[in-house]
Amino acid sequence: MDKQMTQLQAARKGIVTPELDSVATQEKVDRNRLMKDVAEGRTVIPANRTRQGRMSCGIGAGLRTKINVNLGVSGDCVNWDQELAKAAMAVQYGADALMDLSLSPASRQFRAQLARACPLVLGSVPVYDAPHQFGCEFEQLTVDQLFQTVEAHAEDGVDFMTIHAGLTRTCVERLKVCGRLTHVVSRGGALLLSWMQANGQENPFFEHFDRLLELCLRYDITLSLGDGLRPGSLHDATDAPQFQELIILGELTQRAWAAGVQVMIEGPGHIPLHEVSANIQVAKKLTHGAPLYVLGPLVTDVAPGYDHITSAIGGALAAMAGADFLCYVTPAEHLRLPDLDDVREGIIASRIAAHAGDIAKGLPGAIDWDHAMSQARGNLDWKGMVRLALDPHKAQRYRDSSAPHDPDVCTMCGSLCAVKRSRAVMEALTRK
Repeated sequence: MDKQMTQLQAARKGIVTPELDSVATQEKVDRNRLMKDVAEGRTVIPANRTRQGRMSCGIGAGLRTKINVNLGVSGDCVNWDQELAKAAMAVQYGADALMDLSLSPASRQFRAQLARACPLVLGSVPVYDAPHQFGCEFEQLTVDQLFQTVEAHAEDGVDFMTIHAGLTRTCVERLKVCGRLTHVVSRGGALLLSWMQANGQENPFFEHFDRLLELCLRYDITLSLGDGLRPGSLHDATDAPQFQELIILGELTQRAWAAGVQVMIEGPGHIPLHEVSANIQVAKKLTHGAPLYVLGPLVTDVAPGYDHITSAIGGALAAMAGADFLCYVTPAEHLRLPDLDDVREGIIASRIAAHAGDIAKGLPGAIDWDHAMSQARGNLDWKGMVRLALDPHKAQRYRDSSAPHDPDVCTMCGSLCAVKRSRAVMEALTRK
């Protein structure tokens, strides 16, 4: 394989890259089918060619729904050890990717350490970093400085980047008249909106999109085209600005594919339960089947402290409807930077949503895990149940915290255990 070729270009030439081979093996899918999906843009394999030691990960059609963990230092909370511990926890609890969202003058040093320490696919949002690297307000940054920041992230081994290239002046016109309650809740979207307003110019990543594609080609960066106008409340869901941006993202996707650049699309946001499936289907349609990466969606606005649950509900529906990649949400969402306990809860909730979605859309083999758990339950095999649990540590801790007199049962039902009684009856019936 030509080392300057992207995963997309290689697939179009019928070349099985080591990364594609690894994904096919992990997912137990046919290599030719996977290659076709990559070649046609329905699947991405984020793999910055400058980074070594990364686990290969496929995101898209016919593959297991993946989950992402956000972390990073902020101006108020600068604790590298804690953020690296979050990365280790992400690996331990089965996440597929990390995004470094650091806001610090030292973010580049932290990102380099993170890339070395963690084998997961790594993402970032370069615009967060730009004002810290150049020591100025975001609105004062030049176009060249914005692109220099993107290239710095590429040099550091970032595999996929969120770039809000679809938030254009046309979208802003829709935003002015739509009557939103929460306006722009995307941090990257708000930064670019303020830059456009202060400088009287078009979004630089839209205006200079070809320059962005050149950088992506050089490093094989997967573009994660950000939803700068994602709804931040149920009131704002499924409105004109959201879909205007999606239309533009669909056009940019085709330009990226023509250049040989891999693309994901980022989606909502806060969406009421009954609108989740339609949002996913329309987003997929407008962006030509590119892999869809969603934040949540959160299906109610009233649960701060429990938004990992509101997100998991929406995430399961989204995965069932065709979303390919779920960004985890923690109990700390809308309140503070998450701690380690928040991260664990967020990962588990997101993995539950992803797995439930995979079962619902009939992913081959997805339900086998559940059948194995059911067999262990039917046999009152407590060790097997713990081993098969999505979080074995918590399952064992709960089991140990309340020991029954009869080790075959639990302290919920004790001698009235339905499984034990019905099993005895069925065994007696089959002996007759």
